[in-house]
Amino acid sequence: MAAVLIPSFILLMCFLISPSLQHVSESEPLVKFKDSVKITKGDLNSWKIGTDPCGGKWFGIYCHKGQTVTGIHITQLGLTGTIQVDDLKSLPNLKTVRLDNNYLSGPLPHFFKLRGLKSLMLSNNSFSGEIPQDFFKDLTKLKRLFLDHNQFVGKIPSSLMQLPNLEEIHLQFNKFSGEILPMTDINKSLKIVDFSNNELEGEVPVSLSDRKNLTLLLEENGNLCGKAVHTDCENVVVTPSGETGPLPPMSRPGANHSNSTTVYAIFFSITFLSTFLIVVSAIKKRNEKKHAQFRMLVDKERLSDLDAVQVKVHQSPAANRYTEPINKRGGHVEVGGGGGGEVGGGMSEIVMVNSDKGSFGLHHLMKAAAEVLGNGSLGSAYVAVMANGLSVVVKRIKDMNKLAPEPFDVGMRRLGKLRHPNVLTPLAYHYRREEKLVVSEYMTNSSLRYILHGDRGEYHTDLTWPTRLNIIKGVANGMQYLHEEFASYDLPHGNLKSSNVLLNENYEAVISDYAFSPFLEPNNAYETLFAYKTPEFALNQQVSQKSDVYCLGIIILEILTGKFPSQYGKGGTDIVQLVLSSMAEKKEKEIIDSEIVNSTTDSMQQMLELLRVGAACIASNPDERLDMRETVRRIHQVKT
Repeated sequence: MAAVLIPSFILLMCFLISPSLQHVSESEPLVKFKDSVKITKGDLNSWKIGTDPCGGKWFGIYCHKGQTVTGIHITQLGLTGTIQVDDLKSLPNLKTVRLDNNYLSGPLPHFFKLRGLKSLMLSNNSFSGEIPQDFFKDLTKLKRLFLDHNQFVGKIPSSLMQLPNLEEIHLQFNKFSGEILPMTDINKSLKIVDFSNNELEGEVPVSLSDRKNLTLLLEENGNLCGKAVHTDCENVVVTPSGETGPLPPMSRPGANHSNSTTVYAIFFSITFLSTFLIVVSAIKKRNEKKHAQFRMLVDKERLSDLDAVQVKVHQSPAANRYTEPINKRGGHVEVGGGGGGEVGGGMSEIVMVNSDKGSFGLHHLMKAAAEVLGNGSLGSAYVAVMANGLSVVVKRIKDMNKLAPEPFDVGMRRLGKLRHPNVLTPLAYHYRREEKLVVSEYMTNSSLRYILHGDRGEYHTDLTWPTRLNIIKGVANGMQYLHEEFASYDLPHGNLKSSNVLLNENYEAVISDYAFSPFLEPNNAYETLFAYKTPEFALNQQVSQKSDVYCLGIIILEILTGKFPSQYGKGGTDIVQLVLSSMAEKKEKEIIDSEIVNSTTDSMQQMLELLRVGAACIASNPDERLDMRETVRRIHQVKT
């Protein structure tokens, strides 16, 4: 009997320790990978052979259920050198490689050897050279490719457009040239293609321009033509030098001198007019209130028809006071486009869902003095001051195009019934097929994002430690209320970030842009909502109420450190990495915003308590995060 039991015991022990041995074996290729590059900012001292990469102490390593490495996320460490992709082939479940915002250079490393990759993110490095045409042919599982802001040249690889599961291609701000290849029926999942700021030319394939639910960005290229760029290819010719350009107008013999004179006259007229307008604009801006960033110039006679309204925007550095920054390519923002309103194509009125601030109609709104605020993830926004003095913010949302009037009305009326001091309840809406307008009360102190990062003057100095703690408590209270009201939603908020935390005249937090996920097509939700930038969605394409907790954790840490999080996808500091590494090294005090540290002498312990709450909200595994109720409870335990 003993002879039988001993082997069984040995087999049982081997079974029990095999996962740990697998983790340890995964440490070796990771350390070899680390040793192949040079780290100029920070370190990866937690990466050690013989230790468990999935034990929670390896910085930048993501694991599936703590069992096997699925992601490498190393950004902003100043990586240089040559990546040895062969070292990573021993990680059988590796799905995500993220090395953006470093100093890596040279040709694109041989990531095609990692056939299980789903996400490859190499933005903001210095990679260069041509990419072989067949580079991507074996990466059939790839969903997201970010090669933007590098120095690649040559043609876009043909194998890239053949990938069946690809959802996003980001190649902007490189030097790719040649024609854009057509998209085949095999890649039906493609949702975003960004080829802007390259040197592409020729006709944009109809397979791209006519593709429904595809966001296609082609601005600032060589000479593209076709439906997608609103340029007739018949009016584009190839010059003897091989360059393309618009077809020159026909001119009669002997007209050269006259044409030259006309050109010079126009040039000097434009120069004079531009100078005059700059002077007038400067004088006007000096007399405007400090809050004014954009002035709407509209045709007053056409305001009764929303279809005709076009808002022209004069850009300003402070455009992000209330929303996210205006698109750099923007020169104007349209408040109304073509098309119908109600079912049947007619114009609909404003539908009031909350009469706390009184009632108003579309004609009141269209006759109001207005200022464009900027572009957010859901659409553009402007503030309107009506004749009765009521200031409202109107958000123009285009990502709800397929939503029928009835479910939209039901959803908006439900939002209109919400009442909480830290939640912005909509006042009204206007339904059209192509877009929806949502009207809410204007908050005088704009957004947390602007006050914290954009304005270094009087508004910023008001962000003392007690004020910041009160803002965090307000956000937490509002989030708990939303999680109770929308308990059946996977994402009761879904888009919580500092640009959607507004501040009233007393610097109390008011949450906006919540509970929109049921209104959005899944693809649009993924593109626009911050909850879809969480680790669990990047690795496993899953979101839950714990995703809202992660977003709240980012805001807590953003307020405490004063750093703009790169998690928002617009540059900044990897705040998760910053906090976790400082805690591992017991240097938490060093990352607290010096402005609040210097303004108080006895609050450091409370700040560190709150930092730990924030850290408990951003665990890569959602099962290891606090839930919303426990998060709020711990926040309220912190006293000033």
